[in-house]
Amino acid sequence: MEPEDYLLLSGIQHFAFCKRQWALIHLEGQWKENVRTVRGAIVHEKAHNDALTEKRGNLLITRGLRVSSAHLGAAGQLDVVEFHRSRTGAYLHGWEGAWTPYPVEYKKGKPKDGPADILQLCAEAICLEEMLCCDVPEGCLYYDEIHRREKVSFDAALREDVQKAFSEMHDYARRGYTPRVKPAKHCHACSLEPVCLPRAYKKWDVAAYYERRLGEEA
Repeated sequence: MEPEDYLLLSGIQHFAFCKRQWALIHLEGQWKENVRTVRGAIVHEKAHNDALTEKRGNLLITRGLRVSSAHLGAAGQLDVVEFHRSRTGAYLHGWEGAWTPYPVEYKKGKPKDGPADILQLCAEAICLEEMLCCDVPEGCLYYDEIHRREKVSFDAALREDVQKAFSEMHDYARRGYTPRVKPAKHCHACSLEPVCLPRAYKKWDVAAYYERRLGEEA
């Protein structure tokens, strides 16, 4: 796969939330703001400042690190990567010793029920492993509403789910296909609801429609 065919790494979070939302954003270039998207941008503003690098003893903190993976066919920019000094980590240019990467993804709100955030974090770890030739066994999600980190371990099952998601995303991208969806509760939280019009795809019961209209005219 050529680099120009790589998908945006963070797109897996959209895809896990709603495949149609992902296609509208990443294939059709649709976007609309709402209070949730604006709040998310504010949360990420400092994290993506790649001019900030901190050294605290055996901890090196980088922001806005750009990564990619030929295996996933994805590229993107990470919020924060902590490098912890270790014996089995990666060797970084300009720094002595070995360092184990620990990705930290910043999210608005609080932990969600679905796997979207976890899948994104695992995809980031896969990119780091491929680029730095070292193991990245875990990372964490930081939620601004609760001001707490949630640790995530990257097991084999989670990694397989990431691979399957990107395979499906690439298939949709090659075909230029935007899937339909069934209306659900989470549609109300999506800024693209006015563009998506999920209820336009609802299958109507013709008999019930005529019965209702005849009842109105009676």
